Amino acid sequence: MTHVAVLHGGVSAEREVSLATGAQVVAALRQAGFDVTPIEVTQDLAAVIAALQAAKPDVVFNALHGRFGEDGCIQGVLDWLGLPYTHSGLRASAVAMDKAAAKAAFAAAGLPVAPSRIVSPEELEAEDPLPRPYVVKPVNEGSSVGVEILREGDNRRAEVARKWRYDRRIMAEAYIPGRELTVAVMGDRPLEVTEIATGNVFYDYEAKYADGGSRHTLPAPVHPAIREQAMEVALRAHQALGCRGVSRADFRYDDTAGEPGRLYILEVNTQPGMTRTSLVPEQAAHVGIPFPDLCAWMVREARCG
Repeated sequence: MTHVAVLHGGVSAEREVSLATGAQVVAALRQAGFDVTPIEVTQDLAAVIAALQAAKPDVVFNALHGRFGEDGCIQGVLDWLGLPYTHSGLRASAVAMDKAAAKAAFAAAGLPVAPSRIVSPEELEAEDPLPRPYVVKPVNEGSSVGVEILREGDNRRAEVARKWRYDRRIMAEAYIPGRELTVAVMGDRPLEVTEIATGNVFYDYEAKYADGGSRHTLPAPVHPAIREQAMEVALRAHQALGCRGVSRADFRYDDTAGEPGRLYILEVNTQPGMTRTSLVPEQAAHVGIPFPDLCAWMVREARCG
């Protein structure tokens, strides 16, 4: 019987999401017939390494989110220990987590991206880096942590800059009106296009993880050409970053002037959530892959490097 250690928790702003993901994954893997050891990750890296060495797993299921969990850090530790792990490797994880580096990779691959600039908090406090409306977000956080939209007449720019508590690189990105779409990629297979609607200002942390925070329409009611493009771009972005296993590409779809409209890729999540409100399990189920089978496939695809 394959022995799987599930890493969950972590030290990022997404710790609670990771704990929820880990609980779902542990149950699914046990249902699929694996021997499972949950390992809760804290600030004590030595304790995490000791727990892994004591467990002696065949595979590590990485259920961590955010900094140190999906940015290449834990991937490097697992590579050092010689333990195969799920999801993307060190390089792809690090590039995908850095929004500026990922956007450069997408642009180099000819994928549609929104105009953006990287600025410091001081530069943002001094003046608008882009015409309004625009979005500001941390370069290396996930789950919409720290995201703000600055519109015409909004006088919060200086306050946002002064209270900035993330990486000093701030991504300012043109605000794309329209709709939120997402596509999961499983190996070399894009699964489906989901439209995400929320009553919040945008698809923020609460909308992503609170019960009733968002509504998922699957498949998304979009022009056939946009569905095809979203599936293609998601796969090409996965490949451009060098991802493996499962990833999820997020898009803005501007159809405000009519269909077919324009599609923009925002980012690729190399450690997409696996909670009961998460998008990847939902898309997998839509194409006939139950959650335990999805988790088992990810274990079979695990490797070092």
